[in-house]
Amino acid sequence: MTSPLASPPLLQARGICKAFPGVQALAGAGITVQPGRLTALLGEKGAGKSTLMNILAGVFLPDAGTIALDGRPVAFRSPREAQAAGVSIIFQELNLVGGLSVAENIFLGRQPLTPWGLVDRRRMLADARDLLAMLDLDVDPAVPVERLKVGTRQMVEIAKALSFDSRLLILDEPTSALTEHEVETLFRVIRRLKARGVGMIYITHRLDELPQIADDVTIFRDGVLVHEAAFAAGDRAEYVRRMVGRDLVDLYPRSTASPGRPLLELDRLSVARPAGGQPLVADVSLAVRAGEVVGLFGLMGAGRTELLEAVYGLHPRATTGWIRIDGVEKPIRSPHDALAAGLALAPEDRKADGLVLGLSIAENVSMASLDQVTRLGIVSRSRETRRAAEAVSRLAIKTPTPAQATGTLSGGNQQKVVLAKGLACEPRVLLLDEPTRGIDIGAKREIYALIDDLARGGMGILVASSELPEILGIADRILVLAEGRVTAEFHRGEATEQAVLHAAIPPTRGAAVA
Repeated sequence: MTSPLASPPLLQARGICKAFPGVQALAGAGITVQPGRLTALLGEKGAGKSTLMNILAGVFLPDAGTIALDGRPVAFRSPREAQAAGVSIIFQELNLVGGLSVAENIFLGRQPLTPWGLVDRRRMLADARDLLAMLDLDVDPAVPVERLKVGTRQMVEIAKALSFDSRLLILDEPTSALTEHEVETLFRVIRRLKARGVGMIYITHRLDELPQIADDVTIFRDGVLVHEAAFAAGDRAEYVRRMVGRDLVDLYPRSTASPGRPLLELDRLSVARPAGGQPLVADVSLAVRAGEVVGLFGLMGAGRTELLEAVYGLHPRATTGWIRIDGVEKPIRSPHDALAAGLALAPEDRKADGLVLGLSIAENVSMASLDQVTRLGIVSRSRETRRAAEAVSRLAIKTPTPAQATGTLSGGNQQKVVLAKGLACEPRVLLLDEPTRGIDIGAKREIYALIDDLARGGMGILVASSELPEILGIADRILVLAEGRVTAEFHRGEATEQAVLHAAIPPTRGAAVA
């Protein structure tokens, strides 16, 4: 494999610095991208990866450093300037307008026009269909984006980037919400684009993806470029060490489980599908004991999220069955009922459902437990700040102050704020839905250690995840869901990837895979 510096680069950035109030995001970062090659950009959350991508895409201007495109210095002052130069970005946080159609989102601001100056809807829909077909996506381009699932919206964002016919494509965590089939499709598109000479920057925390697509690798730590070379699949441990600045031993803390009494019991819990037909969750019975981590695993659409949401009272009209807390049947018809019963939920979509990004860390932490920081109906800001400071310390949230706006934090630190908010309610059972999605490996280990610590303290934890190694690593018991039903149960030490995956495959597809 050739060195990333062996031929004239498509893009070269060197010595890039960028500071925000209270934070030095970049302090000497850089990256090199060759035509027709994919550079994997690695680093922990807060390492500066997304900041540099925003600079390359024209969202921010650097404080110092140089950027050259095709050997010519550039300084993009807006995303439009970057796009005009052939640079497109697929942001980790989706940048779509929910009320507009798929086609309107793809061509927003540059819709094809008729000779009379009107939007040529027929051509726009046809062009959108061609892009969606390239991604093997069977979606009506006239449908509003707000009706689509998160994974499908991610594919629409990718189609939007492809519509610019860019020379440099930046992909920031593009597979975090995609199904296995969608990931395979995306990788096929990446290979075709590389064959056409498109250079790519690919940000991911899923290192197992890289052998399929990566040519080169760049690593940031604390806003500084620390490694740049051709990608080598066998160097995974070395990449992790360079990212975190130390060796990560025992990613999954494994205390000996001594489960106590059942804290949460579900008896034939079902969640009806809004349009009728097969239920989203069907007759699920399970128990979570004190000091136990129970994992829920299933493929996309298996009903993991719907089950946790039903337990938390988010689908009262669609939910049937029984929920018992400490052996006592509890009618949970709302999140308020759930909190009163000793349940707390960290939802799958932290930005949409878990946080108010414009509020401070302190305000978010206390949001679900205001009774603990109020007196005579008035919030005590000192008490709120004190409790938030304790959470910041306990969960190692990287921030100069609990007064910092939550939206300015990295994704990993935002997830810690979600967990802090739930723990502030002092729950007996913690419900976690994809607790480490889009989080770097160092932050993952911190969250795994927190889960282990909470379980050792006697809390019951029910965690749903689409990452099989994660479930195998942290769960004392694993329940597998397929099409809303429990198809298998494994105790720690019994489960293998093959056995769990086989149980997760719906019967209609099992014969083809077995």
